[in-house]
Amino acid sequence: MKTVILGDGILGSEFVKQTNWDYLSRKKDKIDVCNFNDWMHLMYPYDTIINCIANTNTYSPDKELHWKVNYEFVDVLVNFCNETGKKLIHISTDHIYANSKNQASELDVPMHIGTWYGYTKLLGDAHVQLKSKNYLIIRESHKPYPFPYKVAWWDQHTNGDYVNIIVNIIVKLINKEATGVYNIGTEEKTWYEYTKDEFKTVPGAKPSDAPYNITMNLSKLKDALKEPNK
Repeated sequence: MKTVILGDGILGSEFVKQTNWDYLSRKKDKIDVCNFNDWMHLMYPYDTIINCIANTNTYSPDKELHWKVNYEFVDVLVNFCNETGKKLIHISTDHIYANSKNQASELDVPMHIGTWYGYTKLLGDAHVQLKSKNYLIIRESHKPYPFPYKVAWWDQHTNGDYVNIIVNIIVKLINKEATGVYNIGTEEKTWYEYTKDEFKTVPGAKPSDAPYNITMNLSKLKDALKEPNK
C-alpha cells in the first residue's frame, strides 16, 4: 500500500512524523483545493489518499470557505479516487455528534452544531458514504502536544486526545485495512481534567456556542484493534 497525506497541519505533520509517508501540501507543492486539476496528477502514484485538508475555523461565519474546503473539495476527491481506483481515508470530526447524545456510535444519527463548519463536515461525511467506492471515515478531535494553552475547558466532555495519540490509533486502523466509519479517541474526559496535572492548566468555561458533549462510543474501534484470540 503506497499512501500519500494531503495537508501538513497539526494532523498531517504528525502522520508524516510517525509513518514517513509522502505528503502533499499548499506550502510544499502549491496545491489549491479550488484548482484540483492543476495538481491531481501528483496523486497518481499512490493507492491510498489520506485527506487531512479541512477548514477547521469552527465558529467562523464564512460560509463559502467552509463550503469549498469541507464539501466541494471532498466531492472532487471522491470522484478522483473512484475513477483511479484509490482508497480514500477521510478525516472528519466528532463535532458532527455535538449535543446529539452521550457516547454516540457510528450508527446513531449525527447532527451538526449550528455552524458552517459542522454543517459542511457533516455533508462531506455523507457524500463520502454515498459516493465513494472504497473509503474509511475517521471521526476524531485532537490537540497539540505539548498542550499549548494555559486555560482548559472544564465543561466540555470529549474522547479527544493529543495528536500523537490519535494518529497512532488511526495508523493502526489503516494498517488493519479498515473500511467504513470509525469513531477514534480515548477515555471520556474534559480537557481540564486531562491537562491539569501535566501542564498545570487552570479551568475555564467553554464559549456559549461550543458543544458541551462530543463524546463517542468507541466499541467498534476496540473490536477492530483487538488482537486475535484475545
